[in-house]
Amino acid sequence: MARAKPSRLTLPSWLNVPPRPRFEARTAGRRLASVACFAAAATVLATTASSCTPTRAPHEGQPETKLPSTAPTGDAPPSDAAVGSPDLDAAALAVLDAAASDAGATSADGDPMKPHRETREELLSLFSIRPFTEQEKKTIQPDAFLRSMFNTDGPHHANQGNKAIAQHSISREKCLEGLKGVVIQTPEQREKCGAENMVPIWVKGKEAWFCIDVFEFPNKACELPMVWTQPPLAKKVCELQGKRLCSDIEWNIACRGDPDGGPDQRYAYGDKLDIEICHTNLRHRQACVVRDARTTWNTCTTDTEPSGSYPKCRSRFGVFDQHGNVAEVMMRRDGDRVVTQLKGSAWFYNELAKEPNEPVPATTTNKGGAYPDHCNFDPRWHVEQLDRAMHVNYHLGFRCCKSIP
Repeated sequence: MARAKPSRLTLPSWLNVPPRPRFEARTAGRRLASVACFAAAATVLATTASSCTPTRAPHEGQPETKLPSTAPTGDAPPSDAAVGSPDLDAAALAVLDAAASDAGATSADGDPMKPHRETREELLSLFSIRPFTEQEKKTIQPDAFLRSMFNTDGPHHANQGNKAIAQHSISREKCLEGLKGVVIQTPEQREKCGAENMVPIWVKGKEAWFCIDVFEFPNKACELPMVWTQPPLAKKVCELQGKRLCSDIEWNIACRGDPDGGPDQRYAYGDKLDIEICHTNLRHRQACVVRDARTTWNTCTTDTEPSGSYPKCRSRFGVFDQHGNVAEVMMRRDGDRVVTQLKGSAWFYNELAKEPNEPVPATTTNKGGAYPDHCNFDPRWHVEQLDRAMHVNYHLGFRCCKSIP
């Protein structure tokens, strides 16, 4: 595929959400400066005058990517595990039954709002962490960390968005019904990755070197993804699970690659843009005011659907929702630094959709911010040093990866 330089796009004001109102005392000065910068950027739509807003540059084609230092280069042969093998429907149903059991009994009425959790305890019940020794618990204090990180009360905690203004249309039952007969993870993949709901990834000619969560965090079938998560905290959560935050190249390969060694695809689902295959065909239902994190929380709706609600929105490796639902933050090498990389799209991609190397369609309303959401798209949105990153958003989530020994 042709390659191009990384892209710098003008962002619409509602994509430029300022950092949440509190993180750590040592970041207060930077936070105030960042809030002022983003507040200024939010007063205009698709402008390039402010240094707070990335400027637009040529970005069509397939950009050059870099491998992280933790992953070897190369391309690998198909593994013995057959992704989507019809022989393993029983295993898929077992995974789905386990997911339902983990989250408690499904609602009898199939209420689409039911998966939107209302308490910290409900959020914490959606995932687990690896076992720790007593000494590790004293040093790391994982439970205290998680309780300080997750809650449903606003943008200063990781959660599923503001339930009071959110709108979901697919119930958990409907999502689970749509995934019947779909193999989420084979026994071979479970053994290879050492964790549920992960699949190994490789490129032609090389062994698999990492696994990736098949769903956006919390990586549960038919649960809503988390948003409002600062990148260093997302990284920490992955590590508490015995995983790590994904790198951009890993995400790209999981999206475009073919486990059978065939050619790459432009999108996870094929080579032609189709905004109906994934949860990408909505628009904002109301004005989204991003003056600060609190006004964003109060006005910007997180209209996600349970992960896996669009079964065809899946890569050939078996990874769901790399287009739509929520965008994702990951890590990228930038010289000797590790920085944040934002990729993917959210449910409102209808407003921003375009194909690479083609004019912006008439149906795309935000023509200044339109971008091609293909697997290799390499934007420079809100780039921050990972261990100091503060950018959060009502439509930004993450997923975890894991190195294979």
